[in-house]
Amino acid sequence: MSSELVNLVRELIRIESLSGCEGAVSRFCRDWMNRRGFDKTVVDGYGSVTGIIRGAHKGRTILLDGHLDTVDPGDLSLWTHEPFGGECVDGRLYGRGATDMKGPFGAMMLAASRFVDQRSRLKGNIVVTGSAWEEFFEGYALGKIIEGLTTEGLRPGLVIIGEASDLALKIGQRGRAEIVIKTLGQSVHASNPHLGVNAVYAMQAVIEDLRALEPREDPLLGQGIYEVTDIISSPYPGASVVPAMCRITVDRRLLSEETEERVLAPLRDMLKRRKDTDPRFEAEVFIETGSLTRTDSKTEAVKRFFPAWKLEPDNALVKLATRALQTVGLSGQVGYYAFCTNGSYSAGIAKIPTLGFGPSQEHLAHVADEYIALSDLEQACEGYQALIHAYLAD
Repeated sequence: MSSELVNLVRELIRIESLSGCEGAVSRFCRDWMNRRGFDKTVVDGYGSVTGIIRGAHKGRTILLDGHLDTVDPGDLSLWTHEPFGGECVDGRLYGRGATDMKGPFGAMMLAASRFVDQRSRLKGNIVVTGSAWEEFFEGYALGKIIEGLTTEGLRPGLVIIGEASDLALKIGQRGRAEIVIKTLGQSVHASNPHLGVNAVYAMQAVIEDLRALEPREDPLLGQGIYEVTDIISSPYPGASVVPAMCRITVDRRLLSEETEERVLAPLRDMLKRRKDTDPRFEAEVFIETGSLTRTDSKTEAVKRFFPAWKLEPDNALVKLATRALQTVGLSGQVGYYAFCTNGSYSAGIAKIPTLGFGPSQEHLAHVADEYIALSDLEQACEGYQALIHAYLAD
């Protein structure tokens, strides 16, 4: 086990970096890469860090991405290890972000750094990105990095996403959209409800209709699930007032090639059918928009629509990556992420071939006593080196 790798990841875990507060850990990574001889490093206005190693021979670019933001540790009483302590116990490294995903990113940085002295043999460039804001806006900050790289002539030909994959190769993912449905009623005193329209009762009908919808299905990615995740009425509290508005958020898991219009169309049709049966029914549906704050305190509105993507198992890059991982004793087994990643931009929007490969298992993310197995960490670092070599040096 490389003590250098363990110590690097421990340092990353010890720097708290909730979404929007990645600056300190990004600066640490920038300084580490500078000491290692990367040709260029930068921390951008979103709090993401990028390191570049330029090969002597102009050619392709491989980008390895891991997000540096983490979710909050939550109830500290549930942890038996300090969330930001980076403790090593019985072959495991504990702490918030150990799996999701400071462990994978540390392995990426170290793997890339081992090519610094091999620039003359590289048929292209290595880019390592520690992106910000992934937990809220999958792919948005990475998209800004890729846009900048493209203007520099360094648009990636292959992106590696380091999310937990149990050291298997992931060649696709479902995306996600946050959809808001509002029912609009008419407020009256609760003692005379027949004079108004109760928006909560209208929403009850909507939810029944929603549960009856048949989700689309992809033979590789699975179902395009609809799941209600919250419900709010207004006014709240409704002291003796019939609510005039009710709002739900629907988590919609996206399949490949689904656009905003294609996703919203069956919901609009559903609401129209309800309107046809009840003239007093009023509702609207739209994709939610969130607010992202940059490091300069400027805010940006980001639509919460993050596309799916996939490669076919017989794709040439999938075969290349499979062979590369097998050279270091990994199975090269192919599968698909069930959750959303930064690949939503690189593959889903930018259409850059993207693969997922990372240590640990997805069920260890976002939990108390999050950890990563040290053996997984070491194997991931070897895997990243093999992928870089296969793409740029063979």
